[in-house]
Amino acid sequence: MQSTALEKRLNFLREIDRLKSVIRQSPLLDKSRKENSAEHSWHLAMYALLLNEYACGPVDTNRVIQMLLLHDVVEIDVGDVPIHSGSSSESQAEQEARAATRLFGLLPQQQGSELLALWQEFELAETEDAKFAKALDRFQPLLINIFTGGGTWTENSVSLEQVFSRYGPTIKRGAPLLWAVCEQWVTQHFAAQASRMPRQAS
Repeated sequence: MQSTALEKRLNFLREIDRLKSVIRQSPLLDKSRKENSAEHSWHLAMYALLLNEYACGPVDTNRVIQMLLLHDVVEIDVGDVPIHSGSSSESQAEQEARAATRLFGLLPQQQGSELLALWQEFELAETEDAKFAKALDRFQPLLINIFTGGGTWTENSVSLEQVFSRYGPTIKRGAPLLWAVCEQWVTQHFAAQASRMPRQAS
């Protein structure tokens, strides 16, 4: 018997509950545990709601929020791939595309196609909405690393230059004013780290 539209939607909603079990590298700000991908997506939606005036240009905040709620759904199938992992971006993109097709394919055809297109728009990051969404997706973990004393940067021995190259272009492209704040934070953080390092005996 063919599933009704409601049954398909409820099946999708049950399936994405699994995103709550995908653990990211980033800690909570209180450092009590690592955040999960569902929490990350919710937090980014709040960032979009509150920081939309800092986008590089006019954006549709509702579309940005939708992208951010959807962008990591694929991690149900492929897991979280940290920015500092050094994994193949081409292989990761292929796996995520397959996951997106499967997951959004659980929905009624028209709705599934619309959400898949929104997910693909985020991935391509060519529209103003997608550029801003991508910028926030880099900005949130950067903020967490700053306000947890280093977070994943310390764990992965990430340098100042790597932070600038891995976060800078994406944030600057979608939210240049937020990147100006980030530059100050990052420079101050690494300067403080350097001042705490023991000096070599001459």
